Amino acid sequence: MTQKYKRWYDYDPTLLGVINLLKDYKDELHSQAEIFLKKIEEQVSKEAVDRFYEMVKPLRGSRWYDDDPIISQTVELLRVIPQNVQKKAANNFIMYLKENGVLVEGE
Repeated sequence: MTQKYKRWYDYDPTLLGVINLLKDYKDELHSQAEIFLKKIEEQVSKEAVDRFYEMVKPLRGSRWYDDDPIISQTVELLRVIPQNVQKKAANNFIMYLKENGVLVEGE
């Protein structure tokens, strides 16, 4: 029997942690999310990321992250990439936060 998850990020504790961090500290983590997006853009191009986001973003956003385009783009990209890439991206985001003193080990 396969486990059903309520939300797309509930299956992985690290991904859930990143989403919760972004939700709870979106203003404080805005610049880190921006850096995260720039790293993705370096790998695939800013145009590709922008086009992709335009295809997946909702017309009328009413979610907690829809008010901030950087946070919204970060969450939407995390949502639609394959699960193995989600895990890697979540781990990289946590690692980046720790390396830059934003997140203390054990948080």
